Amino acid sequence: MGELRLEELSATTIVAANNLTLRPGQEQFVTPPTYAIADSYVNPATSWPRVVLDGDHVVGFIRGNFDPDAVQEEFRSCVWRVSVGAENQGKGIGSFAVRALADEAKSRGFTQLTALWEPGDDGPEEFFLHLGFVITQQTQYGENLGVLTL
Repeated sequence: MGELRLEELSATTIVAANNLTLRPGQEQFVTPPTYAIADSYVNPATSWPRVVLDGDHVVGFIRGNFDPDAVQEEFRSCVWRVSVGAENQGKGIGSFAVRALADEAKSRGFTQLTALWEPGDDGPEEFFLHLGFVITQQTQYGENLGVLTL
């Protein structure tokens, strides 16, 4: 694995981001990439879509949201999506992406980063907890809300 870097989502990287495949069983925990990509164009003022590159290859995708005026505090600075292709999971790519998002949040003056996830055996809970997120509540839909203090 070479040196990882983030790049803004663009016409040249969008197809590769959309074609990232997850491990079997993980699909149920995330919306299809096309939704996250489309939403980043619907809300360009608050959306932060980035691809993770290893050399010239797209190996991951992250979308954050920064909206200091969001009515619900947990949506002011949050991880909307993080995906790493199945063949590249476990290599630190997702951690790299979330840490970069946390750095961006901090540079914008936020003091915390939030993430919502559905609990389950193949879900992202251990990933988020390993990064330092702390579960603060469960939503009415059964999702966990995790907070990372910056």
